[in-house]
Amino acid sequence: MKVGNSIRINKLVTKVCKMFGKNGSVYPGYILYDVLKQKDVLNKINYPKIVIAVTGSSGKGSTTDLINHILTDAGYDVCYNKSGSNGVLAATTLILNNCDKNGNFLHDVLLLECDERHLKLIFDKKKPTHLIITNMTRDQPSRNGHPDLVFKDVVDSIGEETTLILNSDDPLVNRLKYIKKNKVITYGLDKSHDSYERITNIYPDYAYCPLCHNKLVYKYYNYGHIGNYECPECDFKRGKVDYEVKNINYDKKEIDINRNKIYLNKNVLYAVYYTVAAYAACKEIGISEEVIKRAINRDKQESKRGKELLLDGRKLTMLESKNENNLSYYQSIKYITSQKGTKTVILGFDNVSRRYKYNDLSWLWDVNFEMLDDSNIDKILVIGRFRYDVATRLELAGIKDDKMILVDDFNNLLNIVKNTKGEIYTMVCFDMTGNILNLIKEESNEEV
Repeated sequence: MKVGNSIRINKLVTKVCKMFGKNGSVYPGYILYDVLKQKDVLNKINYPKIVIAVTGSSGKGSTTDLINHILTDAGYDVCYNKSGSNGVLAATTLILNNCDKNGNFLHDVLLLECDERHLKLIFDKKKPTHLIITNMTRDQPSRNGHPDLVFKDVVDSIGEETTLILNSDDPLVNRLKYIKKNKVITYGLDKSHDSYERITNIYPDYAYCPLCHNKLVYKYYNYGHIGNYECPECDFKRGKVDYEVKNINYDKKEIDINRNKIYLNKNVLYAVYYTVAAYAACKEIGISEEVIKRAINRDKQESKRGKELLLDGRKLTMLESKNENNLSYYQSIKYITSQKGTKTVILGFDNVSRRYKYNDLSWLWDVNFEMLDDSNIDKILVIGRFRYDVATRLELAGIKDDKMILVDDFNNLLNIVKNTKGEIYTMVCFDMTGNILNLIKEESNEEV
């Protein structure tokens, strides 16, 4: 099929989806890719000079959002997957909808958040000019298995001309620096008040040198297996990075990147990582430091994660924790327990994954829920279809029965919350965040 016909079909199906009130970010790509078997259609597109892919187990959406903000502020016409749909079907839909009838891409920059396993399906090896890799952790084990399998898929998708922008605090990601001949740019965090010398998560995702397989020695951890390490037997190490964060100040929402004061749009550790990743990427593309600082520090973009609002006069912070990813939950738990005062926590989910229906809950045992056994937490409200499974895990983590409330009627959640104390924190996946916001909207009859 000629590329022009594929583009017309994609745009037509998208239009029909919109007519029926659907988002249409994936279905048009499904029609072309799976039904019509046009699996090579993306290789027929004339791409712009700048094609950026962002991948990794977590943080890629926030990194992509901030890169888009900086580039747009700098005057670039950017097309990116704002919806967060990051598989090959969504990429097909987005790219073809932004081409003319001859297959010419209509924007200065194509910026894509890409699922790690779909990266090689979306791009052939010559397409991305820049590839940012945020981290590689145990994530969606039913689909991905071991991080080494995901790493192999990413390696197979990298061509020699692509500039690699790597989080060197992650030893698995940093391995690329040793096995690829590409231009490599690195970023990471200096030791801070978030760092610790002994690992705290139950089962570390990575502990051994990927080159010689001896156990790595850490100077400090930032979270999980991510920190500053070196191998005692070979030359594999985190080493000096090109873009390093120092002086993290959550109270001022400020960090230093290579001696530049940079605004932090969320006072959490993962925001530090996506900020330095976006900074490094834009600097390597050719944006000046002054323009980057103007975009971040003056023309601020607030984080889409961690939405804050008031519920009956109480502060409500909505933390989106990625299911099947123990380190995503760890960062949410660490943030909650580090906050002062009495707290109420809402935890649970209806769907393990939006991509499949395995409903494997083994990952719950990787999450360090023991940290929630905190005297400042008044109540933990357990919601969603798997609330009994979550409650069982919490009980075995030492959480007392009188601290847990199982919410059998989700529509009654806000009434139950009113009988708890302190600031409210939700620690739920993306879909459940929307459900809770809808409840609040219905009760207040206002947009939230």
